[in-house]
Order: sequence, then C-alpha cells, then structure tokens
Amino acid sequence: MGILSPKCLIIGEVAQAHDGSLGIAHAFVDAIASAGADAVKFQTHIAAAESTASEPWRVKFSSQDATRYDYWKRMEFTEEQWRGLKSHAEERGLKFLSSPFSTQAVELLTRIGVFAWKVASGEVSNAQMFETMAASGLPILLSTGMSPLNEIDAAVERVKARGLPLTVLQCTSAYPCPPEKIGLNLITFFRDRYVCDVGLSDHSGTIYSGLAAATVGIDVLEVHVTLSREMFGPDVQASLTTAELRQLVEGIRFIEKMKANPVDKDAVAEEVAPLRNFFTKSVVARVDLAAGTILQLDHLTVKKPGTGIPPTRLTELVGRTLRCSIKIDQLLQECDLV
Repeated sequence: MGILSPKCLIIGEVAQAHDGSLGIAHAFVDAIASAGADAVKFQTHIAAAESTASEPWRVKFSSQDATRYDYWKRMEFTEEQWRGLKSHAEERGLKFLSSPFSTQAVELLTRIGVFAWKVASGEVSNAQMFETMAASGLPILLSTGMSPLNEIDAAVERVKARGLPLTVLQCTSAYPCPPEKIGLNLITFFRDRYVCDVGLSDHSGTIYSGLAAATVGIDVLEVHVTLSREMFGPDVQASLTTAELRQLVEGIRFIEKMKANPVDKDAVAEEVAPLRNFFTKSVVARVDLAAGTILQLDHLTVKKPGTGIPPTRLTELVGRTLRCSIKIDQLLQECDLV
C-alpha cells in the first residue's frame, strides 16, 4: 500500500504503559507480536534533555512521582536496555520504533537503530530535533494531533525538501478520543493535499476507528496498547487490549483482501449457478390435475427446487393445456404442456 509496507503497517504503541519496568516493556513486545502487529513503538524520554521541574501534569495520575519531571526520569531506560528491547522486537518479527522527545533522544536512537522516525505532535515545530532526524535519511511518520494546517504544511515541506519518505498521520490529542473528533475525513484530505502516504494515530480505545480508516485506505495505523484495562497509567482508557489488537489486525487484513479483490457480479453468479437449483423455485401443481386441463392461476404455485419452469413464467402458463395428468406438488415441465 505505501512506502513503508505493501500493506497497512500496524503499530502497537507502548508509550509509557511499561511504567518504567523493563520487564513489562519486554512483555509488551511479546504481546504485540503475538497479536499480529507489524511494529512496536515506545517513547524515549530523557528527562534532563526535554523537561524542567516546572512542567505541569497533563493528568495527575501518579502518587509516586512528585513532578512530571520525576515521572519522565522514572521512564528512562539505559542505552543497553533500549538495545535489548530492539533485539527482542526483531527476534519476534517486529519493526522497532520509538518517538524521541529531545535531540539527545534522537542521537541515542540513531545509535540503536530505528525503522523510521515517529514525530510526536508536540514536536512537529521542533526544527532542531527534525534536522537531527533528517540527517539519518530514515522515513518520517508525522503526527498532526495538536498542529494547525500551517504548521503541518511547514513540517511536510521540510521533509519533502530533504527527499525523505513521508507518512502524515491524522491524530486528535484526546485520551480517549470520541468518534466525532476522530477526523476520518482528514485522511483523504491529507493524501490529496500532500500527495504522500497517510495514516491514523488513534486514541479512541476501540477497534472501530482503525477499521473505518482501513476502508478509506491508510498506509499506517498506530494504536496504544495495554495488557489490561486495570493497569496503571494515563493512556489506559485510550488503549486497546492485546486481544482487541489481535481482532483489529484480523479485521484490517480482511478489509485489505476485500478491497484488493473487486467482484464481477455476473462472474460470481456463474460460479454459484449450481446452487440456484437449491435456493430458487419452480412452477408446481397446487392440486391434482387431469390431462386436458386448461391451466388457471389457482391451479399453480411455486416451490423448491428450481429445476423446472421458473416462477417468472407463472402467468404465461395460464391458458395452456396439459398433455398428461399432474399430481399435486409435481414440477411442471415443457413436455407436460400442449
């Protein structure tokens, strides 16, 4: 379908759902792979490089972190731990991505190696970080969650000026995102406006928006994932369980197969012609009829199977004469008529 994959690239987004636990992060890799997704994505936060002690909470959900800065600090992994997560993802057949939130995070991920850069919507205007990403020559997945059109236009122009593969992702920064704010219309709008791959970064916490987007045609779908809706964290309500992710993957592959195989109605009818005899009807005698009977409408009805005279000819049989006697429920044949 797109530059990144011949089919829709389905990304399971872990973000901070691991809550700073390396073991849980690895558990997410296994769960997302088992669900059939194509890629796993994390977020790489280096607190000292991206935040200050005065950064406010989006949602004050943590009782163990006094500040947002403390939370980012607790979410950090070492470079070696990130290498381990990437190796694990590749062993499970997943592409590895992580959104950087500082130039230092870009440099760390460059050393580790990512499949593409996912630019979070809050970083779209971060020109310095973009220049560091662009130097790698990797594809750019551009999230548009909080950006007005003029900011998206400028970001797209920066990517295109570098000749980098680009996917523009429709995204609404609401957690969870209600259906009236998904912006399904923007997927085709972005494809036409930017003449590039498009996708959806979904925060609805349901499989419905991803399935709907697949019918419109997307190259990338990103969904947040949780191991359970009883887990801790700010994004749980906006996430799919791994069971729902598996259902979403199956649904999208089903939709892709449908779209790739347009149906010729006449050809299908020819294929199922033998079944018509089982499901269609024929003209039969409603009562016993003697030879020489001039057929009236109340002599006849239609019943299965469809191996005799079709119901469309019922009225034209009225006035015809029987050549031989016919029993009740017997199918009329042309040879029975004068």
